[in-house]
Amino acid sequence: MDTKKAAKATRRPFGNKVAAAGLLVIVAAVIAACGGGSGSSAGGSTQPPATGTSPADSSGDVAIEEPSNVGTDRDAPNPVPPTPARPATVATAVDPSLGISSYYPLFAFGTPMTEQLQYREADGTLVTLMGMRPTERHARERGEDWNEPDKAPGRYLTFPSAYFQNRTYGIEIRDHVPAGKQLIEMTLIVNDGTFDGTTFSLFRNSNDEGVRDYGWSLNTGFNNPKMGGKPICTAGSRDCKIDFDSFWDVPKGQPHRALKMGDVIELAPAQRMERYGDGMHAGEPTPENLRGKAVVDGAGSRYYSFEQLYVVGKGLAPWFGVAPRLNSAPLPDDTLLGGATSLSYNYSEEPMRVFQQMANNIGIVNAKRFVQGRRLFHTSFLDGKHSEHPNDNPVFAAHVGQLGQRFNQERCIACHTLNGRSPAPTINARLDAMSVLTAAATSTGTSPVPDPTYGMNVQQRSRNAGDADWAVSVQSYTTTPYVLPDGERVDLQKPVYAFKGGAPAQYSVRQAAQIVGTGLVEALDESTILALADPPDANSDGVRGLPNWVVNPEDGKTHLGRYGWKASKATLRQQVGDALLKDIGVTSPVYPKPECQKLDANCHAAGGATAISASELERLSDYLSLLAVPAQRSLRSGFPADARVSPEHDVNPTQIARGQVLFAQAQCIACHTPQMKTGNNHPFAELRNQVIRPYSNFLLHDMGPGLADTLAEGKASANMWRTAPLWGLGSLNYTQGDAQSVRYLHDGRARTLMEAILWHGGEAAGSRSRFEALPKSDRTDILVFLNSL
Repeated sequence: MDTKKAAKATRRPFGNKVAAAGLLVIVAAVIAACGGGSGSSAGGSTQPPATGTSPADSSGDVAIEEPSNVGTDRDAPNPVPPTPARPATVATAVDPSLGISSYYPLFAFGTPMTEQLQYREADGTLVTLMGMRPTERHARERGEDWNEPDKAPGRYLTFPSAYFQNRTYGIEIRDHVPAGKQLIEMTLIVNDGTFDGTTFSLFRNSNDEGVRDYGWSLNTGFNNPKMGGKPICTAGSRDCKIDFDSFWDVPKGQPHRALKMGDVIELAPAQRMERYGDGMHAGEPTPENLRGKAVVDGAGSRYYSFEQLYVVGKGLAPWFGVAPRLNSAPLPDDTLLGGATSLSYNYSEEPMRVFQQMANNIGIVNAKRFVQGRRLFHTSFLDGKHSEHPNDNPVFAAHVGQLGQRFNQERCIACHTLNGRSPAPTINARLDAMSVLTAAATSTGTSPVPDPTYGMNVQQRSRNAGDADWAVSVQSYTTTPYVLPDGERVDLQKPVYAFKGGAPAQYSVRQAAQIVGTGLVEALDESTILALADPPDANSDGVRGLPNWVVNPEDGKTHLGRYGWKASKATLRQQVGDALLKDIGVTSPVYPKPECQKLDANCHAAGGATAISASELERLSDYLSLLAVPAQRSLRSGFPADARVSPEHDVNPTQIARGQVLFAQAQCIACHTPQMKTGNNHPFAELRNQVIRPYSNFLLHDMGPGLADTLAEGKASANMWRTAPLWGLGSLNYTQGDAQSVRYLHDGRARTLMEAILWHGGEAAGSRSRFEALPKSDRTDILVFLNSL
């Protein structure tokens, strides 16, 4: 960043406190400014540097090259605090028509919050706590200039090396405007170690016609009066603050105006860690291989972070880009599929990464829980390496060699492509990124009996070369032409499977589903879901909906089923433990011994330590709970006239709105419930009282013989399936690589949404018939609507 521009930025008239501190922050801004975010200067786009390079960005600020084979496993100096104890739940009576007389809710009334996110003080001051993680570039910075052909994605949603240790933090926002004062105070809160040179950019400079990728009206530093006014901030300290008392995003030459309720302020922090040979350690002897590296662990030290939108008097809001030049504006509520957790629109052309992001409203310590859980999700239980930057990220030594003797994949992320679905199956290729559940001929849903060879699922690979090959593959497809009333023909295909170890008596092939929104599903009160059940079909619409009931493997209590294609898991903890055991052969407190894979009656008996500890199981569940749901892409964004519109944002709002109406008219919403509200008892405040749009009732429905397999689970017979939530459906075209690589339905047989709809039978037959009877243009509008979710 140019020093003259930095000085000019600090001299602009606004609140006395920041103006007085202006000269103190110039050096900090030069050291750690977000590239190009200077005063009223124009920001130019840059090609993101390739890994291992150190090009300068457009402001002359040099990106630090990250070293190889660095980092530690430490969680110091501040380990994540333990989750508050949860009060026990008590049995709740339920109408026997729902298949049971009583059940245990997941969360009791009054369950304490893990972390507070927002509160009001007695005088009306609004306090908001905002979690942050490191990113590599800016929110609007693509892999090329805005008016150039697509060359590469940006690097805003990526996770840099060592992201999971020592690099999360947050900002406490004290908004005094609701209390009648002209003041907003912000305090930097560091989770671990020391930051040295952290800056803060605020008020996107939308009135400057040269601003595009970045460019803010205010660049300042979090300066510490106890450190001589330098931007040195440490964990446990609340000394690094800024404040302002006027609104900065005004036309050039005009004075700032007073802050008012509803003002939008873009917040773009950029952190630098304490590092060798620079900042606090300038002039000290430093080996060249460590110069600029973080003192705490030897990894990278300079990062950007998420660009958030703060609404005065309200709090954080997911945002989208409007004219001029993608200026930030709050997304309308009806686009927020995940409520306040929803991910803002992405303008760095990384639609393939939208399933991997933190909830927009995540707390400060929860940001740390999230990244630690994500590390486990990406760790190989064979060699301990991370799936990203495997030669730079430290090996997770505690999990080396823990892969089961039989398994399907060695890490969680391998089955969920970029947190999406399983890779599309190909003829004669091993289906080791899908699950093949098995059971003996005598098995029933309520009295399961494992297959004598495979157990409860086929673990297709083995660490022992001499073991039997248990590969399962698609041998061929049976194709059936389906002709709609207007003559349109669609070929429906059904897979025929081959088992090298012999076909089990009962089996069900399942693809992995996208994992966003799973925490919100857990946060739904049981009463909210059960109110949608209609076993006797009282309204005579042909749609019933039944709950599945699941016995918790850890304590024997009966809960409402929520997860899996047949709602056969009750909690995220159970879902995680089940996948670890069956797909990776890894034990956890849920299933503490390998014998649990064969339902051994003694597998829960006390024994040695499990591969995944209780705290690590909690971190994995935390990670899944706190994933953001991408906002619905139903609005046109304010790209400049000369800019190339990213494909994911080239949408037709009128067509989407019409498709949504037609979706309801076809009565698809009888199962795909558009809107629900989460309860007030989940431990995570991020998930409480959220109006969400999952397009699911999470109940079981008879889908007809065409979709039936041969295996029952609990109350779910072979022809019954849980209504799959539709949020994130349109992003699968990107997470899976392209539209041709996306597969739908439980076994991935459907290549298109049209095929998936035409497979609907049983209780869904009426809706399918209404869809078929629509003119082709109306059917197309429904498909366009679904792809906006």
